[in-house]
Amino acid sequence: MYGGEAVTQLEHALQGATLARAQGAPSSLVVAALLHDIGHLLHDLPQNAPDDGVDDVHENLAAQFLAAHFIPDVVEPVRLHVEAKRYLCATENGYLQLLSAPSIQSLALQGGPMHKDEVAAFEQLPFYKQAVQLRIWDDQAKDPSIQTAPIESFADDIATALLS
Repeated sequence: MYGGEAVTQLEHALQGATLARAQGAPSSLVVAALLHDIGHLLHDLPQNAPDDGVDDVHENLAAQFLAAHFIPDVVEPVRLHVEAKRYLCATENGYLQLLSAPSIQSLALQGGPMHKDEVAAFEQLPFYKQAVQLRIWDDQAKDPSIQTAPIESFADDIATALLS
């Protein structure tokens, strides 16, 4: 399962990528949506680590892993998707109320909503808009009723986004 959510890790990944594809996202962002939470699978912390006040820094683990295989257009939105949650909590009225309980719990461990100076700095990053869009799909991709494309259907997107 995906950390207290109503979907599995695989369902969450496929839902994110399916949502990205449905909105006409480029292959790199579809792949980012598919793989954004791979960092949760790259550590050996217990699943209840957030209950013990531990942030798994999955975005950094994911970015480090993905950077060896994918172009920055995949890696950077993944690396920034947690910061994008903090950003949206600070800039979008009502966004915090849309978060799931596990996402609210992790938000506290990740620094909470951004402060004004953090918002300004985040908006200067080259991939911040892509990270924000990825974050929105991330939040929507927790619905057990969403039908997704099969993982095999993303092969061409993955091939397009690989490093040469």
